[in-house]
Amino acid sequence: MTTAQSSVPKAAPKFASVGSPYFGIMLAVMAVVLILSNIGASKGVAFGPIVTDGGFFLFPLAYILGDVISEVYGFKVARKAIVTTFALSVFASLCYWVIIALPGFDDDFGVAKQAALEGAIGPVPQIVLASLLAFFAGQTINSWILVRMKARTGEKSLWARIMSSSVAGEFVDTLIFCSIAASVIGISDFGMFVNYVLVGFLYKTLVEFLFVPVTTLAIGWVKKREPSYG
Repeated sequence: MTTAQSSVPKAAPKFASVGSPYFGIMLAVMAVVLILSNIGASKGVAFGPIVTDGGFFLFPLAYILGDVISEVYGFKVARKAIVTTFALSVFASLCYWVIIALPGFDDDFGVAKQAALEGAIGPVPQIVLASLLAFFAGQTINSWILVRMKARTGEKSLWARIMSSSVAGEFVDTLIFCSIAASVIGISDFGMFVNYVLVGFLYKTLVEFLFVPVTTLAIGWVKKREPSYG
């Protein structure tokens, strides 16, 4: 009896198809969050001995949205969301480059404004490159682990899927991003770099852990309103 039961194949995990407006809304918000994070990340921020960047309070939201998309729609849809988000980030970076390159007024105010604009969004292309590689790798790992765990547990242990995938995804993301973006932000020595990586990883992971109840509620809300789920 036990052998017969163990030979029964597990049911395939449930996912929704993309047909309702919910996916489009989450994709749009994810793209905006990432673009704003890239701008904010060009500024180094120090809270006493703690070193981070100006996008620290925004970026975890993109991962939370990634968890919702992965859990509800599956890995293939999540991967499309990641690629689309990055394409929009690259487009935004190209727009910044064109804006900076356009000839401005040559009076004192125009020159000062040009310098301020270059200082504010000039480093963004390198930040976008860092974000492109880091977020693509981190989100892909995050989504893959979450979906693989769902294939084993079904609808159970959602909190465990979110927390486990977040730790792996955030570590890869933070390490790659900090390695590329550190020089733009102004981090010049190894001690500051280690501080930047550890603070970024611990902060992002802690935020995701604290928001697990909210993420769980959001996932449940979307599942109930997706006609094709399951």
